[in-house]
Amino acid sequence: MEKAQTSDWSRRRGLVLGGFACLAIALISRAVYVQVIHEDFYLNQGQQRQIRTVEIPASRGDLVDRNGDPLAISAPIPSLFGNPKDMATQPERIREVAELLGVDAAKLVKRIATDADRGRVFTYLKRQVDPEVVDKVLALDVKGVEVMSEYRRYYPSAGAASHVIGFTGIDENGREGLEMAYDNWLSGETGQRRIIKDRNGREIAGMDVIKPSVAGKDLRLSIDRQLQYFANRALQEAVSKNDAESGSVVIMDVKTGEIMAMANYPTYNPNDLADRVGGRQRNRSLTDVFEPGSTMKPFTIAAALDSGKFKPDDIINTSPGRYQIGKYVISDDGKDNGWLDLTGIVTKSSNVGISRVARQLEPEQMWSVLDSFGFGRSPGSEFPGEVAGYFNHPSLWHHIEQASISFGYGISVTALQLVRAYATLANGGVMQPVSFLAQTEVPQGQRVIDETIANDVVRMLEAVVEDGSGKQAHIPGYRVAGKTGTSHKSQEGGYAEDRYVSVFAGFAPVSDPRFAAVVVVHDPKAGTHFGGTVAAPVFADVMSHGMRLGGIEPDDLDGQREQVSVQVIQQGERS
Repeated sequence: MEKAQTSDWSRRRGLVLGGFACLAIALISRAVYVQVIHEDFYLNQGQQRQIRTVEIPASRGDLVDRNGDPLAISAPIPSLFGNPKDMATQPERIREVAELLGVDAAKLVKRIATDADRGRVFTYLKRQVDPEVVDKVLALDVKGVEVMSEYRRYYPSAGAASHVIGFTGIDENGREGLEMAYDNWLSGETGQRRIIKDRNGREIAGMDVIKPSVAGKDLRLSIDRQLQYFANRALQEAVSKNDAESGSVVIMDVKTGEIMAMANYPTYNPNDLADRVGGRQRNRSLTDVFEPGSTMKPFTIAAALDSGKFKPDDIINTSPGRYQIGKYVISDDGKDNGWLDLTGIVTKSSNVGISRVARQLEPEQMWSVLDSFGFGRSPGSEFPGEVAGYFNHPSLWHHIEQASISFGYGISVTALQLVRAYATLANGGVMQPVSFLAQTEVPQGQRVIDETIANDVVRMLEAVVEDGSGKQAHIPGYRVAGKTGTSHKSQEGGYAEDRYVSVFAGFAPVSDPRFAAVVVVHDPKAGTHFGGTVAAPVFADVMSHGMRLGGIEPDDLDGQREQVSVQVIQQGERS
């Protein structure tokens, strides 16, 4: 009996142990199946369901004009990406995705395969995709394809302000212009958060934020968006009308040094990636130099007055309209202007007269005055690519160079340098720092010439617009001061006989100068090429808008009434 009970107990124990053994074998088999045979499948399923840490994109700061109008803004837009190891197993499905995205299917398939072979776990299919296209791609339910939100930069003014604003790359980093100069200020800091995604990689639940994103800071520029538009339009019309190669317009606030507008042509649309070609994106106002011609004469006169050797009413004999220095001959284009005082030299734009004045100055003293006006020195605007121009020290001057510099040859400047120099004259001889940012108060400037001398030169420049070559720069109701300039374009081995640079530089209103502007037109070929007929009308057009937008009161009411009277008489005669 006892033996039978023992045998029965042993049998039951064997069955239990056998069951445990079978269970162990099953568990081991299942583990081998999951972790070895189907490792990739279950690993992928686990990854697609696990908690992930993803970046929280940060919005880039906006660029706005002085009045708060947007010049550059960022908007969220989706981008498509995926795990190349998953996508590489389904090339035909990826070809369907490529067709929807409008990209080369063969190249996309090859790039995904290459990334998979290199062990990468992230590949962009296409960045910044239209939301409707994203929905169509996701509807294909391709394994491994996911979507994320990024930011895209938009420029409401398109090509009107492109050279000043610049643009960002697809990674939202500044590539040109103020976008590049102030990239650290505008860029935000990406954050991180935990999420749960479904088997298709789509987010199904959000969890805690590990690190919040920090948006970039906005930047208020000195640019007036409306004035920028008018400057851009007037310049394009002038380049087209005169069949010119290119041009620039720069407008500066005389009292603060703020850049109110800066336009260049040819221009480009920063919203269109394909339009950023052929060097169009460079800001010619700061990077391209030219010989300023007669627009340099007022600064030679300032140096003459500063030397103490001359007074405004001193007279110079310019007859017979030619002046020989060694083998070089300086002429007044066949004119014999006779005896001229300093105002007459500027008004008549006499090369002979200004050369005779310059030759009586000490080279070091003349250079010092021109240097103090910023010629040959970087403007210090912090704008990427700005250049210092070309201006030799007098120790390197050739015997003709002092005379040629006096009327704008042998010295190269940028439009920004020239407008700042004229703004300094208009500001009573005080130079303000150049700024592309809106100023909340008038900065502390630097005096570069005595106020009396500056005022004397201003009166001479007003005479140029009233009675000289700058008549087409006149703005009805306002007193305008300025100077025309026309120079031959330099080329290898000398100067081109039939290619010119047409310039006008000036400011208004003379009674209390507010804005200074420089207009430069390169290589006009449609008839005339003189600064007074090519560049001066652009100055009048743009500055008239500046006076209106700035709410600047007219200071030439007598001239305005006279003009109205003439118009009334003419209308009466026609009727």
